[in-house]
Formats: sequence, C-alpha cells, structure tokens
Amino acid sequence: MTNFGYTLMTEQSGPRELVNYAIAAENVGFDFEVSSDHYSPWITSQGHSPYAWTVLGAVAQATSRVELATYVTCPTFRYHPAVIAQKSATLQLLAEGRFILGLGSGENLNEHVIGEGWPMVSVRQDMLEEAVTIIRALHSDELVTWEGQYFRVDSARVWDLPDEGVPIALAVSGDDSVKRFAPLGDHLVAVSPEKELVDKWDKAHGGSSRKIGQIPICWGPDKDEAIALAHDQFRWFGGGWNVNADLPTTAGFDAASQFVRPDDIAGSIACGPDLDELAESVKPYLDAGFTDVALVQVGDVLQQRFLDEVAAPLLEKLRAL
Repeated sequence: MTNFGYTLMTEQSGPRELVNYAIAAENVGFDFEVSSDHYSPWITSQGHSPYAWTVLGAVAQATSRVELATYVTCPTFRYHPAVIAQKSATLQLLAEGRFILGLGSGENLNEHVIGEGWPMVSVRQDMLEEAVTIIRALHSDELVTWEGQYFRVDSARVWDLPDEGVPIALAVSGDDSVKRFAPLGDHLVAVSPEKELVDKWDKAHGGSSRKIGQIPICWGPDKDEAIALAHDQFRWFGGGWNVNADLPTTAGFDAASQFVRPDDIAGSIACGPDLDELAESVKPYLDAGFTDVALVQVGDVLQQRFLDEVAAPLLEKLRAL
C-alpha cells in the first residue's frame, strides 16, 4: 500500500499558514507531511521562505498521527552536520518517533547565502557523504571528534537522543549517487519516477527501505486559471535539477523561466478540477515502485480550499489506483 503525503511548501506560504495546513492535512487523512527547507523561494512571485525547522517543531506539537520529514535539508553549507544531528534528534523527540531526516546535496539558491561559494556536484556529493557519517556518529550517543576533508567536530555529543533513532532518507539521482548513498541511507528520496533508479537502490541497499517521491499538482475549479496559477508559481520546475541546483537567486530563476509558456506547464503539471486527471498524474510513481508520494498543491491562494473540499476525495482516488 502506497502512503500519500502533503507538502508543506515553505516557498509559497507563511509559517502560521503552514501549521494550519499541516493540521488540516492530518485531519483529512494524509499519511505523512514533508517540508521543504529553503532560504529563498524559487521565484519572486512565490514570496515566502520561513525557517523550516521552526515550522516543523510547531507542526510536531500540533499533529499526532502523520509522519514528518524534511524534503530535503542540505547538511553541508548553511548547516554544519553537527547542528543537523542535534536538531533532528530534538525534532524526533517532539514528534515522538514520527520524523524522517531527508538529506540532499542542496541548491545554490539556498546555500550561497553564507558566502562560501558553490562547488561542482562531485564535491557536493563528497561533502554530503562526510556529513551523513558525522550525523550517524552523533546519533549513536558517542562523544565525537572529527577531522575530515570538509568538516571538523570537536568533542561533540548530542545529549537528548530518541530511543528509536532518526531514520535518514537520502536524495539520489543516478547510478553514482545510488552506489554511494544506498549503503548510508535508510530510505530513498527521488524527484522523478524512474523504476530503474528504484531497482538499483534496492540492489545496492540490500534491505527494506522506503522510496519517497514528490509531485506537483494544481487543483482549481477552472482549468485555465489553474494553469495560469501553476505558470506563475511553478514555471521554475521545468528547468530540471541540473539547472535548479546551480542558479543562485530568485532573479536568476525568473530570468531562466521567462520563456516557459502556460502550455508547457499544462503539459508537465496536472491542473484543473478533474480529480481523475490529478490522480492519474501520480501513477508513474506507483508504477516505478515508490512507497510514498507527497503531493504539492501549487499556490497558497487555493490551499485551504484544496484541503477542505478536494483532498479527501482525491485521496480516495489515489488509494483506488
């Protein structure tokens, strides 16, 4: 049985709104909730970017059933891995075992703000591997001193640790990252429904793991208006992650997506009032073997109405697939 999740999209909503949406999403029947972790929105029109960890702490107290996860946090630039180890352990305690730490190699958009530059992807992957190793060590109740290629840790211990630990889900995108991170991670995170990727992860991982994906939809009572909303808020999505990882500013994303047409968006994001069409757009993830799929309802303007009127019947259709 596939789990269906709701995305707390920090780039398009303020912190109080996100907590309210989290409560509504649990009440309507979503199985889990994931939060993006950004310093900036993707494009200017989205207009938000509250601190994800504060939001998740509030959500952990405001909900009682849904699982929670970061989708995903970069533990190498804005955050030192020792800090990630501490705050993920704290959040797991607040959530009473409902939290999964999703980690990835990050995007320039969010990490350039500390002024340390943005290295090539191979270096970012090396940094992520070292960071995960440090986080694992600190989650094992050890006193950790570390002198690595990228990070130093001096006599650090995480004093408040959950008995159940903190599962780590790692974002991968190809053969090299699967081979490297499957042995380090508990679960897989991926942004495209590739069955070959899932199969290679299972082989390299060698154990039971979850495969967590995410897909945007844009429900709206009028299809053309929903397409226009998706174009305004989500046209950056079409650039692909090779582009999305490297552009440094919202102005860059605005410029890079200026020639994306509404028809392009309509061809890549299911939009409008047809719940069968919205549900069907998720099917490639199910066919690829994903165990968990989080929905992104694009735009803040229809978010509460989506949760109040649409989410429950849409979840029924998704589970019928």
